[in-house]
Amino acid sequence: MSRMEEVFRPALIGKKIPVLTLDHKWHRLFTQAEYSPEIKGMEKELNQLLKRQGKVNTEGKEIKKLKKKLMDEIVILADEMGDQPSKKQEKDMADHKRLINECNEKIAAYEEEAVDLPRRINQLNNQLMLITMEVCYKKLQQNTAELEEIEEWIGNIRRELKKKVIRKQEKEAMNRQLYSYMHDIFGADVIELFDMKYNPEEKYKKPAVSAGEAAENAQKKENNESTPKS
Repeated sequence: MSRMEEVFRPALIGKKIPVLTLDHKWHRLFTQAEYSPEIKGMEKELNQLLKRQGKVNTEGKEIKKLKKKLMDEIVILADEMGDQPSKKQEKDMADHKRLINECNEKIAAYEEEAVDLPRRINQLNNQLMLITMEVCYKKLQQNTAELEEIEEWIGNIRRELKKKVIRKQEKEAMNRQLYSYMHDIFGADVIELFDMKYNPEEKYKKPAVSAGEAAENAQKKENNESTPKS
């Protein structure tokens, strides 16, 4: 027994499922790859049944209106015919009776179909729902597996990053210590001869002021000094 039969079908018992093909959200559940020929075929068949249901209901009402009109006309014809009806009156009466019989046959057929169509629509809609649930279940499983892989990768990266940060801090501390010892032992002039590319002290100095900023600061200072005090 498949999971669809074992789990999904019992879950639908007693549930009133909306017609899926009329819900735009249903169409968004599938990617192009997941929109299989089976799903496409069932969607087309379901839409045809819905279209037929609408046609049966509309035409059934129209035929009932026509029958009522014919019945009203028969009453009038019967009153006009009297005891000695003309051939034309007899023919009109026969035509009306024939048409009413045809209406009755069509009404009976439409009413029978109108009863059967909801059952067929519901049955096909439930089948489409089962396939939809199967597709979504597989997608959820795939996404969950990928999420677990991603979470594992992120965990590994975090651990590696933590190791790298600690290693970086150790190297920085070692460089500061080496620079300090060499500076104390050899002095600044000798250190400059080594063309040191790493100076831990430089990391903690304030950034140099640009020429434009220096000129602006000088102008502000001059303006403040020239302003008379109250």
